[in-house]
Amino acid sequence: MKLLTKEIEKKLPALQATEGQYYEAVAQVKFFTPDSNWTWYGVEYDPNEQLFYGLVDGFEKELGYFSLTELQQIRGTFGLPIERDMYFDPQPIKNFM
Repeated sequence: MKLLTKEIEKKLPALQATEGQYYEAVAQVKFFTPDSNWTWYGVEYDPNEQLFYGLVDGFEKELGYFSLTELQQIRGTFGLPIERDMYFDPQPIKNFM
């Protein structure tokens, strides 16, 4: 599965474009481990660095940076790769808190 399509990439604001919006910032894409409990919500993206800013829901929920390269390399408990939620509708990250 392609984690980031050109269509989704066009929707993602540049890094720091939503600064100050905090939990009102809108997640444009959702990634998850199908065999674990980790989820990443991408709010902003830098295509040159392949770096996202958004909400990471793992051991804790926290705002931070994560890279597309890392997402492509991570495997869950049973060795399954991370997937993109193809049915995800963009919404404020406060909805995931």
